[in-house]
Amino acid sequence: MKLRIVTPTRKVVDIDGVVSVRAEDASGSFGIREGHTDFLTVLSVSVISWRGADGSESFAAVRGGVLETRGGASVEIATRDAVKGESFDALRDDVLTRFRKDTEFEELSRTASAKLSLALIRQLQRYLEAGRLRVSSGAPLGDDVPVAGFSEGSPL
Repeated sequence: MKLRIVTPTRKVVDIDGVVSVRAEDASGSFGIREGHTDFLTVLSVSVISWRGADGSESFAAVRGGVLETRGGASVEIATRDAVKGESFDALRDDVLTRFRKDTEFEELSRTASAKLSLALIRQLQRYLEAGRLRVSSGAPLGDDVPVAGFSEGSPL
């Protein structure tokens, strides 16, 4: 079976001769062997493990992603970030902690950005409802139009 793990910028793993793959999604851990039916799932931040034909076990930490099996002969994982390692414990302790913190930080950033956008929309709505735009009187939008709560020279 062929295994590929890719990020937007590089191939982390691209090997043949894989006997089994172990991964984790929201429902828990699962395994894939050659001949597996076509399958598609969203992965959690986790460690992927696989066994080669020689019995060796290898690992890669992934920052979530999508896993797809095709024709029972290939497993492909697309993820935002991945790190290949020799030890499950080292990947779990070091890399997964970093991946989880990065994911939490991005979520906080998205939330802050959404709140800022909402505040801007609300301020514009208040401004428009107050009738401050003199569009109906023929004044162009670029003229000195007062904005409630702001004076000339004050930062937005």
